[in-house]
Amino acid sequence: MKRLVILLAAGIFGFTSVNAQEAASSMSELLQQIERGKTRDSQEARDREARFAAAKNQQQSLLNQSRAERTRQERNSERLESLFKNQQAEIVLARAALDERLGALKELFGVLQTVTGDAQGRFKSSLTDIQFPDRSDFLVELGGKMAGASSLASIEEIERLWFELHREVAESGKIVRFKHDVTTAGGDVVNADVVRVGLFNIVSDGGYLEYNPATGGIKELSKQPPQGRYTSSAEDMAEATDGVVRFGYDGTRGGILGLLVESPTITDRINQGGIVGYCIIGLGIVGLLIAIWRWIGLSSDSRKVTAQLKRDSASTDNPLGRVLAAYESNRSADTETIELKLSEAALKEMPGLTKGLLFIKVVSVVAPLAGLLGTVTGMIKTFQVITLYGAGDPKLMAGGISQALMTTVLGLVVAIPMVLIHTLVSGQSRKIVNILNSQSAGIVAQHSEQHG
Repeated sequence: MKRLVILLAAGIFGFTSVNAQEAASSMSELLQQIERGKTRDSQEARDREARFAAAKNQQQSLLNQSRAERTRQERNSERLESLFKNQQAEIVLARAALDERLGALKELFGVLQTVTGDAQGRFKSSLTDIQFPDRSDFLVELGGKMAGASSLASIEEIERLWFELHREVAESGKIVRFKHDVTTAGGDVVNADVVRVGLFNIVSDGGYLEYNPATGGIKELSKQPPQGRYTSSAEDMAEATDGVVRFGYDGTRGGILGLLVESPTITDRINQGGIVGYCIIGLGIVGLLIAIWRWIGLSSDSRKVTAQLKRDSASTDNPLGRVLAAYESNRSADTETIELKLSEAALKEMPGLTKGLLFIKVVSVVAPLAGLLGTVTGMIKTFQVITLYGAGDPKLMAGGISQALMTTVLGLVVAIPMVLIHTLVSGQSRKIVNILNSQSAGIVAQHSEQHG
C-alpha cells in the first residue's frame, strides 16, 4: 500500500517511468527525487531554448540571404526588360529600314515565296519529276530560304525558278520516250522503255503505268482498264515512233483511269450476287433453253398445221393431221361419236402443245422472288457488319449492299425476258389449239349436215 502511494505521487509530479528499484522508501527520499527531477527538467529546457535560439539566428541569416537574392533578381529583371524594350525598338527600326530599302521588291519576294511553295507541291506529283528529280532539291532549298527570311533569293535562283516553270509548261505538250526501272504487277523490277504522254499518262508495252511521288518509282497497274480499246491504244503509243496515234489519255492525271481500273467487270458483278445470284442465273438458263426448245417445236408444228390446211388428205406428222385421221377412221359413225372422237384426238394433242409452258411461267415468277431473297440476305449481312464495326467505313458494308442490289437486278433480268418469252410461246401454242378446235367444230358441223 505504501509503495502504491509513492508511485501515484511520482506520476502526479511528472515522472515518466518509475520502477521498483527507484521507488522512495520515505517522504524525504520522495522529495529529493522530485527536486532532482525538477533540476534535470530545467537543464533540458535551457538546452532546448539554446538550440532554438541558434536555429532562429540561422533562419534569420537564410531569410536575409533570400531577400538579398530577390533584390538582385528584381534588378536583373528590370535590366532585361529594359534591354528587351530597346531591342524591340531596334527591330522595329530595322524592319522599317528593310521595307524602305525593298520598296516594290517586297511584293515580288512575297509572290516568289508563294510560287515556290506551289511549284514544289505540283512538281513533286508531276510525271516530269521522273526525268528531272534535281529540281525538287532546288525548290526545297529556295522555299526554306524564303520562309526563314534570313536571306533573299538571288537573281540566279529567280531565273532558275522561271526556267523550271516554263520547262514544266513545255513538257506538258510533249510525248517523251526514255528508259526507267518499272515494277511489274508480279513485283519484279525491270528496266523498260517508258513513254510519257505530257503530264497525263505514262505507258509501256504492258499497258498503263502508275507513278508514286512518295518513292519516285514507276509500277505497272495491278489491273488494266477492262475496255480493250484503251489497253490497245497504250500499246500503240508505246510502239509508235512517229505519225499520229489514237490514244485514250486521262486529263485528270489518274482520276478517270483509277475509276476504270476499279470498275467491276460482268464477272465481278455476277460474283457479287453470291449463291442466290448463281441460282437465279441457272434458273434463267434452264428456262431459256426450254423456251427455245418449245419455240422451235411449236414453230415446226405451226408450219406443218398450215401446210395440212392446204391438203385434202390427213398426215400424221402434225397435230391437225392426227385429228383429221381420227375423223377419217370414224367417218361412218354418228355425229355425237364423231364429236367425241375429235375431242379425244384434240385432247391427246394438248399435252404436246402445252408442255414446258408452265415451267417458263414458274421461272418468270420465281426469279424476282429469288432476287428479293438475295436482297434480304445482303441487307442482313450489311447489318451484321454495322453491328460489329459500326457505320464509319462504307467499304465494309459494300459487300452486303452489292449482293442485295445484284440479286435484285439478276432476278429482274431473268424474269422480264421469261414473261415475254412465255407470252410468245403460249401464243404460238394457243394458235395451234384454236386451229384444232375450229377444224374439229367444222368437221362435226359438216358431218352433221351430211348425215342429218
